[in-house]
Amino acid sequence: MEYLSALLPPVVMAVFFIGLVVTIVKSQGGPNKAKEDAAVDAALARAEAARQADGTTTP
Repeated sequence: MEYLSALLPPVVMAVFFIGLVVTIVKSQGGPNKAKEDAAVDAALARAEAARQADGTTTP
């Protein structure tokens, strides 16, 4: 019975991890992809503008 209690946590973690990966893969693309990409591009543009306003540069 000890082997069952030793194997249960890794099996449960593996099932949840597989579920997480499947959810992430299914959520990629689709009808909201353009909207998500635009939101990320806007956030990056704001960060770049703020960095330039501060006068800091990246190597």
